[in-house]
Amino acid sequence: MQDAITILVVDDDATIRSLLSELLHGEGYDVVTAKSGEEALELVLQTPYPLIISDVKMHAMTGIELLKKIKEVSTDIQVIVMTSYATVDTAVSALRIGAYDFIVKPFEDLQLVAISVRRAVEKLRMVQENKRLIDSLTKTKQDLEQLNEELKRLAIYDGLTGLYNYRQFQEAISFEISRCTRYKQMFSLVIMDIDNFKVYNDANGHPAGDALLKLLAEVLLRRLRKSDMIARYGGEEFICILPATDKSNAFHLAEHLRQLISEHPFPRGETQPLGFVSVSMGIASFPEDGTETSSLIRMADSALFRAKRSGKNTVCLAESGVGL
Repeated sequence: MQDAITILVVDDDATIRSLLSELLHGEGYDVVTAKSGEEALELVLQTPYPLIISDVKMHAMTGIELLKKIKEVSTDIQVIVMTSYATVDTAVSALRIGAYDFIVKPFEDLQLVAISVRRAVEKLRMVQENKRLIDSLTKTKQDLEQLNEELKRLAIYDGLTGLYNYRQFQEAISFEISRCTRYKQMFSLVIMDIDNFKVYNDANGHPAGDALLKLLAEVLLRRLRKSDMIARYGGEEFICILPATDKSNAFHLAEHLRQLISEHPFPRGETQPLGFVSVSMGIASFPEDGTETSSLIRMADSALFRAKRSGKNTVCLAESGVGL
């Protein structure tokens, strides 16, 4: 899907349009740009682009107004809004209206933008897969019952790994934040990324890459506690909620998992740059590193990037700034 998808970028700043076009072209996407909400709406009415990245604050038609009109055209269109730190509240309003995600300008790390886009593409893929599933079933009573059960499963679980999906993770972390806020408890969040996963896919083929994701999910499920929640976060990323776990204990658990994975005999692990399959992880804790979903994920993501930059096969804590 990534080879064919065209992304519409909307911003009245030519520099931002150029920067995002270059980034997205580098990720393998086709890009169309618009310098205003009005121009973007005309383009969408002609071609309902599956993914749109739009600034919130623009002259005449704002990003919020554009978002509302886009959703009138098609609720399947995924919209990522861009905002400044001063207008994050507006971005939250956009999420309530139906935006998929928001990114903050100026961009601290363009890879955060790329990851947000990849996650949106993953959601588009899931929507298309669901539609194909619906189209393939007849409307007999038995088939409709099977469809309902499958849709219930797809609403909760990732189709490849069997782990919880991104949507279910969002519900789980919202619940955990509410629970811990009420009872003054803590929890930790761990974001995990398979190192050099593209290298593995290129060397062994995508079916082998899918098999690796499934095997890794099984290893993680066997080692995590029953109270822990793990989900596939998109692509080769996984995310864990560790209830009643402070940052120190979360680090020890993450280190145990990192070592366990590095020593596991995954098929063709020797094709990896390190000579084995490895993961990098970033950890953030509630309430120490944030009291909202967005801030916790941002802190854990930043820690993950530090782990990647420090050589991979590493665990980094959100507050420390270095891999331990």
